[in-house]
Amino acid sequence: MKRTLVAVFATLTLACLPPSAWPQDWVKQYPEVTFGVTGGENQQDAITRWQPACDYLSEQLRIKFKLRTASDYAGIIEAMGAGKVEFAWYGGAGYAAAYDITGGNVEALAMDVSSQGNLGYHSVIVVKGDSPFQKLEDLRGKSLAFADPNSTSGYMVPSTLLAQQGLLDRAKPFFSTVGFSGSHENGVIAVINGTYDAAATWAYDGNEGNLQSMVTKGMIKPDAVRIIWRSPLIPNSPFSAVKSLPDGLKQAFKQALLDFHKKDPARFAQVTKGMFGGFAPAKHEQYQYAIDIREAQKKERRRQ
Repeated sequence: MKRTLVAVFATLTLACLPPSAWPQDWVKQYPEVTFGVTGGENQQDAITRWQPACDYLSEQLRIKFKLRTASDYAGIIEAMGAGKVEFAWYGGAGYAAAYDITGGNVEALAMDVSSQGNLGYHSVIVVKGDSPFQKLEDLRGKSLAFADPNSTSGYMVPSTLLAQQGLLDRAKPFFSTVGFSGSHENGVIAVINGTYDAAATWAYDGNEGNLQSMVTKGMIKPDAVRIIWRSPLIPNSPFSAVKSLPDGLKQAFKQALLDFHKKDPARFAQVTKGMFGGFAPAKHEQYQYAIDIREAQKKERRRQ
């Protein structure tokens, strides 16, 4: 009886502890992991923003999380394919690229939720605030900047939708020039400076998105640019892991994100900058659309 009670007490004690405090084989197997963040903003801002998240995750999982940033999306995706990044945050296009490069060895675990509760966002096309352009059709003969080839809202979604309308037909050009700015912020700045007439970026419903973030940072004035086109809703960006990682490690990472706003409000605020209200579970099926688009684009390139 005494041994039974001791066993029961030990079991109850473990049940009351947070997952990160349970005995886990992966703690010894993975004493250090890398969390990658793609190039939606300049690298210094990305480091300032996401290092507190790595510090929080290190404390919760009791292993070291190293932050890795890259000037473009491909840097993190390729690092994940090479086994140098275990966890990453990128959009649906980044997820599709990582899924392709790793042969399916990537898994969506969580997604951001906007401060207004949005589980999705939009690709938008912006023009200079004082320009005469009011709708997409007004951009005939003008220049357009996409953000990055691996950006969901900055390239994959808008290029697909514009192509469906015949606006990216090389035989009958609608735009005078189509190029890449390198990031969402660069695209907006390029429009303000007159390098491009329009640029693709992202926005939630309501008064949130890349433009508001740049205003908050003091990078642009509130009326510097305005939106003239908006895509259908896109699922929010996934926090993903290498699928072959131990299930316990992946679940501990996921749960730490879901609990972030409650367990460490100060660091949560540093990371989210008022744009996220929290994190929600995510699954692979939510990003199948991006995988399908990527495959279709690859087939089209081969056909050409």
